[in-house]
Amino acid sequence: MQFSAQMKVNEVLARHPSARWVFAAYQIAGCSGCSSADDETLEQVASAYGLSLEKLIADLNSLGAGPIEE
Repeated sequence: MQFSAQMKVNEVLARHPSARWVFAAYQIAGCSGCSSADDETLEQVASAYGLSLEKLIADLNSLGAGPIEE
């Protein structure tokens, strides 16, 4: 599974439980409990926090295949 800029935060967290640690590394640990997680995309999160979208996605993609089946 590859993560993309238009994926919603909750979708990312549901696809790979360890994604929360990637968000935490960027000091945005609140993503898992944030009320905007259903609406915000990775692109919006990166923009809001002044992060490199490409690096955030690369870090998420480095998690490999998630244990959650579609």
